[in-house]
Amino acid sequence: MVTTDSPSPTKPDPTLATALRTDRRNIAIVAHVDHGKTTLVDAMLHQTGAFGSHEHVAVRAMDSMDQEQERGITILAKNTAVNYKGMVINVVDTPGHADFSGEVERGLAMVDGVALLVDAAEGPLPQTRFVLRKALEKGMPIVLVVNKVDRHDARPAEVVDEVLDLLIDLGAGDAALDIPTIYAVGRDGKAGIDPENLADDLEPLFDMLLKEIPAPAYDPDAPLQALVTNLDASPYLGRIALLRIVNGSIKKGQQVAWIHEGIEDDNGIPETVISRAKIVELLITQAMTRVPGESASAGDIIAIAGIDDITIGDTIGDLDDARPLPRLSLDEPAIGMQFSINDSPLAGKSGNKITARLLKERIDRELIGNVSIKLVDLGVPDRWEIQGRGEMQLAVLIESMRREGYELTVGKPRVITHEENGQIMEPVELAVVDVPEEFVGAVTQLMGSRKGKMVDMSAFGAGWNRVSFHVPARGLIGFRTTFLSATQGTGQLHSSFHSWEPWMGELRLRASGSLVADRPGPATGYSISKLEERGSLFVAPADDVYEGRIIGEHIRPEDLDVNIVREKHLTNHRSATSDVLQAATQVRVMSLDEALEFVREDECVEVTPDAIRLRKTILPAGERQRAASKAKVGR
Repeated sequence: MVTTDSPSPTKPDPTLATALRTDRRNIAIVAHVDHGKTTLVDAMLHQTGAFGSHEHVAVRAMDSMDQEQERGITILAKNTAVNYKGMVINVVDTPGHADFSGEVERGLAMVDGVALLVDAAEGPLPQTRFVLRKALEKGMPIVLVVNKVDRHDARPAEVVDEVLDLLIDLGAGDAALDIPTIYAVGRDGKAGIDPENLADDLEPLFDMLLKEIPAPAYDPDAPLQALVTNLDASPYLGRIALLRIVNGSIKKGQQVAWIHEGIEDDNGIPETVISRAKIVELLITQAMTRVPGESASAGDIIAIAGIDDITIGDTIGDLDDARPLPRLSLDEPAIGMQFSINDSPLAGKSGNKITARLLKERIDRELIGNVSIKLVDLGVPDRWEIQGRGEMQLAVLIESMRREGYELTVGKPRVITHEENGQIMEPVELAVVDVPEEFVGAVTQLMGSRKGKMVDMSAFGAGWNRVSFHVPARGLIGFRTTFLSATQGTGQLHSSFHSWEPWMGELRLRASGSLVADRPGPATGYSISKLEERGSLFVAPADDVYEGRIIGEHIRPEDLDVNIVREKHLTNHRSATSDVLQAATQVRVMSLDEALEFVREDECVEVTPDAIRLRKTILPAGERQRAASKAKVGR
């Protein structure tokens, strides 16, 4: 983790930086999820003429991934460039969800200042704390943008005070009292220094960013130094590396020093390797596209092609004086999940990538471009543990793989612990809940059952309360669905890492058991109708099932093996009341995220391009019983 004592990995030592790139500004827009970052960037692009008058532009143009559009969140940090009053402003749009904190840290590695967006009604939330802490650790200047001041429940003055309190709490000191503030309605492209009197455009915001965010500083006597902060790919150019040039200049066709990591020594520290490489192509960002360029210099954010194995954290330097920059340092993963081949009886029915070799190759490719996840070898040729910052981050990876034709099996997410002074330590989250007043008791009881401790409660709008808890991270696994049910879909939950605490004991996160198929075959309407009183069902008539597949949620805590394929016996005798029409059964269809929340330790999720199925890790009932008996003896 970067500390306040560490030099920023993207800027030279300020005592050596004697020159400024006055025609540039590099800014990251950061905020909690859904506070309006991407919408504001869209407005900045439109007002600076980035799009042609006849060009069709999708809403949330910066969110180019399918899953970003579907989930309504930013997943990958992306940069754009706008021109304002002869100045090039490089803007990095960062994710707002805590699971993608690695993307936020990579975004901060490219910039010299931060525009902190805060919703004028919701105020600062857990991810606001995270991004603010990271910006302060890097010593970056901050401009506060209070967004959505047109909301009927907006409270801009109180929100500014809450941000100031947060800055002081994070150790910003007296500097927090002088934070420059501007108000905006990003959706309408308006901003102003007075929330009651906004301009009809974003000119006040642009002017404040140019005034408060410093120009890129560099050492004019230093050789070329550029840090690789992101990767992309092109069918024509191969791997593309995104760079922030810290010192010096670079040209297309230039021979450079590629400074990267080699083999690890006995202490696990990789050696530094310097290789010769050629800049085959140099690309400069203009609005939403990259265009070929001939050269770039300190302060620029560019892309290069020509180095097949380049990766995030590498340095591009001068061949005659190669000086590596500090590599990106990220927070450690908090959640682990086992990935393995799909070994169910239905394997290979819809996917065309089902072997362990193909699965491992895909995971290795993800590791290159996603620096916030790690691979742990479990010593089994067809099973690995992938570790990341949260459930959603790993769910996005799994969803991407299934859309690419992969079939795989994933286990229940688990928190990653470590030992400290002989004691097991676990991650604890700060969970902030916004709920109507009548649900505060239900939420407090739910959190208490997961060893959550209330740390703050305050009124939040008419009839609403904001309640903060410190709760073990594992207590939030599978919590969201239960939480939404308890608050009748009205509650909002946000969380981020708070601290490491001693292990708090066992938790029972799911009170219900599973209905498990005891034989293969197609599910029948007759069997389903007989099982409805046992719980909610996940399969419809004619769905293929197999022994060990979870076909429903039991109303009781224990698992129940059931025959879901039984057919009604036919007889030669009929009466007016012997046959009754069966009502259509309501099938509970789970998304990938819901399935990962639902499964227990002895269960997993079968993921294919056309289906998401829940199953027992051990399929045969007899083997499951023997394994359970051994586990009891072991305890």
